[in-house]
Amino acid sequence: MRAYLDLCQRIVDQGTWIENKRTGKRCLTVIDASLEYNVANNEFPMITTRKSYFKSAIAEFIGYIRGYDNAADFRKLGTKTWDANANLNDAWLSNPHRKGEDDMGRVYGIQGRAWTKSGGGTIDQLQKIVDNLSQGIDDRAEIMTFYNPGEFHMGCLRPCMHTHNFSILDNTLYLTSFQRSCDVPLGLNFNQIQVFFFLAIMAQITGLKPGRAYHKIVNAHIYEDQLPLMVDVQLKREPLPLPKLLINPEIKSLKDLETWVTMDDFKVEGYQCHAAIKYPFAV
Repeated sequence: MRAYLDLCQRIVDQGTWIENKRTGKRCLTVIDASLEYNVANNEFPMITTRKSYFKSAIAEFIGYIRGYDNAADFRKLGTKTWDANANLNDAWLSNPHRKGEDDMGRVYGIQGRAWTKSGGGTIDQLQKIVDNLSQGIDDRAEIMTFYNPGEFHMGCLRPCMHTHNFSILDNTLYLTSFQRSCDVPLGLNFNQIQVFFFLAIMAQITGLKPGRAYHKIVNAHIYEDQLPLMVDVQLKREPLPLPKLLINPEIKSLKDLETWVTMDDFKVEGYQCHAAIKYPFAV
């Protein structure tokens, strides 16, 4: 939690003003940020200096694990995070590759589970990783990436958190996740939860001990209309102890995650927080 606040303060103190063409807003920006999460001790990185939520973030990542490419499937899991990108993005609505309402195209999970091979067929990146880790194998390339420049034109959005690299040391599983861009006041807590969750659940289904998760961010920013709330409210609050993430121990395989798992299988214990802060969202 302190590392998150330190990053916020660093952006406030050292950030450079950048005009973002997509949103039409200015933002304070720094390049290169690194966060670290202690999954071994179950120090779940939910923000405590404002009210935060975890279920939508985990639901979205389960959708990625299942290779979903339709916003309706994400809604059934319990998250509406893809509704706007699938249905309100003018460029995507006129894209000939869009298959209809709620279609997201070839983004995120579909790349992780069905990357198109040259000459035909697909590659299931995640299954290969699970198979190797379950046998204690680390070939130094246990990597799942959603970043496929050859198919950007076939999806509604380029991935922000785009690559996940697993490693094994002494029967302990580690994860390094890479993110190209991050809205720190709003998006980062969502992404922190997903990085922590991905390591925790992969350790559980492969029989390895969870270690630490390393979260690398290239472009970290705070939008101009978010800055007063960050400086005058959130950065003046003292962080509270981190909660724990409780995962149903009956989840034992990738097949379980693909089939019967719901958000009822995840709970947070001991979460304390300050009052909510309604940060503006940059569309």
